[in-house]
Amino acid sequence: MLFKVIICFIAGIGAGLGTGFAGMSAAAVISPMLIVFLDIPAYQAVGIALASDVLASGVSAYTYHKNKNLDVKNGLVMMFVVLIFTLAGSLLASLLPSAAMGNFSMLMTLLLGIKFIIKPVMTTKENMSEVSAKKRVIQSIICGTAIGLICGFVGAGGGMMMLLILTSVLGYELKTAIGTSVFIMTFTAMTGAASHFAIGGCPDVFVLIICMLSTLLWARIAAKYANKAEPKILNRVVGAVLTVLGAVMLIVNK
Repeated sequence: MLFKVIICFIAGIGAGLGTGFAGMSAAAVISPMLIVFLDIPAYQAVGIALASDVLASGVSAYTYHKNKNLDVKNGLVMMFVVLIFTLAGSLLASLLPSAAMGNFSMLMTLLLGIKFIIKPVMTTKENMSEVSAKKRVIQSIICGTAIGLICGFVGAGGGMMMLLILTSVLGYELKTAIGTSVFIMTFTAMTGAASHFAIGGCPDVFVLIICMLSTLLWARIAAKYANKAEPKILNRVVGAVLTVLGAVMLIVNK
């Protein structure tokens, strides 16, 4: 029992820090740890991770919104498009083996972390405001389509894809990109968790509660710090968190 608590708490730490600091999906951290260390069936592990993601992303989104670092309007547009095209992309998922899906998400986490350390995002909110509202909506639809198809096809990496596209393609300032990413993930994770529980039944309730509470706690701590940090420092912290988590997950899954 103690071993189970420790694994769930550690998984929650990694997932919470990843969510609060970098808009990373908790599923990328919690799922592999529950599968490897607690022998929980993959489908149930993903359901538990997504349920943990709902509260963690929700409290993170609230914290970013309170600090005016969330684009609600375009976030809603992208969210609906991502949900629709994730379903479409999932029809193609059978073309990839499950191992490749998981490795893609982990490798992407590692590479994105290195990217933030080497080439930080220094876009300002003033730069963001130069883009017209109409152009931003169109960009959100196009990018939401790409994110949905990729996530549905690969089966992982939604948070990382959103963060990459929001910063590199749409030119979002880093804090606003993270805030918008966790806002979208709150609803996508809720949809995913509900479908997993409906299809796979009730998971291990004890594991679910510990994972949710630990992830929620550390996501709240990380989000509060991230909103107060200077852009350069936040880039380095985000890069370090993603690099470490990506490397650890790749090692654990070997």
